[in-house]
Amino acid sequence: MTSRTAIVTGGASGIGLAIGSRLAADGALVALFDVDGGAARAAAAAIGAAGGKAVGLGVDVTDRAAIDSAVAEVRATLGAPAILVNSAGITVAGPFLDLTAEVWNRVLAVNLTGAFDCCQAVLPDMIAQGWGRIVNISSSSMHSGVAGMAAYVSAKAGMVGLTKVLALEFGRAGVTVNTIPPGFIETPMMRDSLRKGVFSMDEQIAKTPVGRVGRPEDIAATCAFLVSEEAAYLTGQIIGVNGGRNT
Repeated sequence: MTSRTAIVTGGASGIGLAIGSRLAADGALVALFDVDGGAARAAAAAIGAAGGKAVGLGVDVTDRAAIDSAVAEVRATLGAPAILVNSAGITVAGPFLDLTAEVWNRVLAVNLTGAFDCCQAVLPDMIAQGWGRIVNISSSSMHSGVAGMAAYVSAKAGMVGLTKVLALEFGRAGVTVNTIPPGFIETPMMRDSLRKGVFSMDEQIAKTPVGRVGRPEDIAATCAFLVSEEAAYLTGQIIGVNGGRNT
């Protein structure tokens, strides 16, 4: 990863932060995009204090102009992006018949359209380099569904379809595109769902063959492999990191 420039969306916390930290530790030059710009800058400073190189930028992935501007800044300060990890996401739980068009559109805008826009923004740089890695963080919920989370599950399933199409279109350009659908991972989003009673911790652990909650670092380790040279022959794949719940 030495001197490769990586962009991680949703990079200020949870899975995104773990991925950004891991890529920086592996030698990448990391740009953390997050709607909370202050948190992104603080996360980048912590990575820097640990010996890595990172910048934090306030970016709302539902704003294409903001994405393009931030990518241009990354290009000017760190170099042309060669790695993109789409980890930004939100979830809004509630009965399907209570789901408004506004909420539906917002969840898809962050979780799916944001990934689409970020891919479009960085792919020309990857093509020009003849090398690129895109990892889309989807969700294991796309395997089984989750009652009360229609928008989130639909968006994450859409990311899988997007992954497969981009893998087919850009493989000959030296770009690989894969998706990781995490299982039950200890993140701020997961804790928020627990508080709202969407599911219980004990129930989820009981369903997980390895008998524990996943850690953001579990996802980061798999992501680090997928963006490496060793994963050059792996594209268009769904790499589940879920403790054995979905095979």
